[in-house]
Order: sequence, then structure tokens, then C-alpha cells
Amino acid sequence: MEFDLNNQGEIDLMSVKRMMEKLGAPKTHLELKKMISEVTGGTGDTISYQDFVNLMLGKRSAVLKLVMMFEGKASESTPKPSGPPPERAISSLP
Repeated sequence: MEFDLNNQGEIDLMSVKRMMEKLGAPKTHLELKKMISEVTGGTGDTISYQDFVNLMLGKRSAVLKLVMMFEGKASESTPKPSGPPPERAISSLP
């Protein structure tokens, strides 16, 4: 989240460059492009959240499966209604 400056769930080349510099391991643009290509499997120019989790936990990790299951459940949930709750009568209480 610290390096996802546009809040779209992806990290681009310049964000990865800043991250590596902050970690004390600066890389050239070519090294960064190669790293992003390895992480994404050559399918994109940005690292998505799922690619990042795969990288950090490994594709066969049980923790990864739990995280992805949780993320899926969180995105499926219906938004909570805004405003004050509806009025209830005493007879409707259990």
C-alpha cells in the first residue's frame, strides 16, 4: 500500500524502483523490468496484489490460499447501508 500511489492495487516500474531504493538495493531499469516480468510471468508491466502475494508466500502456500479466500470473501460482501438504523418495535425483539 505504501508504494501503490494510485490506489489501484498495482505497483508500476517507478514504484518498484522507489521500493528497492528504500530497501537499500537500488536496481537499474532493465533489472526492474526483468524482475517485474518474472513476477508477472511476462503478462504485464505492473505487479498486482495477487502477484505480490504469490511472490511473498509461494503459489502452493496454505497461507496464500487462506489470504486469497479471505480477500474473495471481503470483495463479495454487500455494502453496509448508510444512515441511522430503521426503527424497531419492542414486539420485533427476540
